[in-house]
Amino acid sequence: MSTATKEAQRSLADPAQYRPGRTITDWTPEDPSFWRSTGKKVATRNLWIAVPALLVAFVVWQVWSITATNLKDVGFGFSQSQLFWLTAVPGITGGTARILYTFIGPMIGQRRFTAISTVVLVVPLLWLGFAVQNPDTPYSTMIAIAALCGIGGANFSSSLANIGFFYPKQEKGNATGVNGGLGNLGVSVVQLLTPILITSSVLAIGAGQKKADGSEIYLQNAAFVWVPVLIVLAAVAWFGQNDLKVASTPFSQQKVIFKRKHNWVMTWLYVGTFGSFIGFAAALPLLIKTTFPAYSVATYAWMGPALGALARWAGGWIADRLGGARVTILSFVGMGASIIGVITFLPAGSDQGSFHGFFLCFLSAFLFSGIGNGSTFRQIPVIFRGQHLKGLTEGTREHAAALKQAEIESGAVTGFTAAIAAYGFFFIPAMFANFAVTSAMWGFVAFYASCVVVAWWFYARKGAEAPS
Repeated sequence: MSTATKEAQRSLADPAQYRPGRTITDWTPEDPSFWRSTGKKVATRNLWIAVPALLVAFVVWQVWSITATNLKDVGFGFSQSQLFWLTAVPGITGGTARILYTFIGPMIGQRRFTAISTVVLVVPLLWLGFAVQNPDTPYSTMIAIAALCGIGGANFSSSLANIGFFYPKQEKGNATGVNGGLGNLGVSVVQLLTPILITSSVLAIGAGQKKADGSEIYLQNAAFVWVPVLIVLAAVAWFGQNDLKVASTPFSQQKVIFKRKHNWVMTWLYVGTFGSFIGFAAALPLLIKTTFPAYSVATYAWMGPALGALARWAGGWIADRLGGARVTILSFVGMGASIIGVITFLPAGSDQGSFHGFFLCFLSAFLFSGIGNGSTFRQIPVIFRGQHLKGLTEGTREHAAALKQAEIESGAVTGFTAAIAAYGFFFIPAMFANFAVTSAMWGFVAFYASCVVVAWWFYARKGAEAPS
């Protein structure tokens, strides 16, 4: 189809469809003139509404990583293993719900789904706010609340798949890096703000809890303060975002990804990057408290997730320029070296270890995991475009159909890989709950080595079947 024909068709389209709250039926971001005149502005508006909604969803998902560290101080009689499980359980529900969200979002419209999936998070926060005020709350109740909080992590899959549809090929890595990276900042936001919020009597609804030293804290603030924020963000998404007709896809067209080899290969790699990021973020507060108790969780725990979240954007940006596979391999080499450093500085026998060495190496691990998060998500659309468009002539009907199918599969694979990787939130704290810390760390190093081999073989070596 010629440029003139495209312009003629677009002139007949209703310009009102691009307004906030509407469903867009005519969306061609690869057309430079459309992107400059209309597409970029609409895509940017949808992106910057998605970012804070995803950030607060991550706050809900990670709220237990800090809440659990305070429960024993106010009279809850849970064991150390039980506390690690409370931080791990949201990973199970988060990962499982991500699988559903990956396919449901495109079926009902992302504007609607963003609003609905945001406002439902009010329920577990209200329940948590009341439960932490009573030290006699049964452990089973706490586990149920933690499971419901995990649903907040599912928003990631639908959000990134949605935003990817709005942007042209050359800007997808940057756009998903911004959305995912700033959304991931919710992890550090909750770890930074929660210790401050729980000391404020001004914000408290209900009575405070007494610590052994006689001081008073308000654990309910960690939950209640986010309730009005979620309601506002849901309303903004409902009235401000757009549904894309091109992104509306029945499950029958999405399920083909389960037959695609590169769906499973990229899932393996993303488990290594995002699974590590979210699992370390969940486990680090308790790991600091149990391994180096002289150091403040509130002071240090938030820094790693913040660094990893910001590095995600950098990873996408660098991968757009240097190639995703190369950057992904670099990230795994860096993560492996960083975790070996962590092991070196852990206490062992009479050696008290070095907290500062331990912490700096963990910061390095977060940095490289964030870079890998950005580069792997840049690889996915490149891989599927390459597979579907191979041998086709641009401008033909076959090329257009293949391009659309590549976009559908890229979105579904993005969501699915994120869903499986989210189980890292569960498995890493669970490993620390059931194995020696050093043994668990060596297991991570071995896994990263396998990821280097996989990424090199399929995507980076000379003659690789899917260069990306």
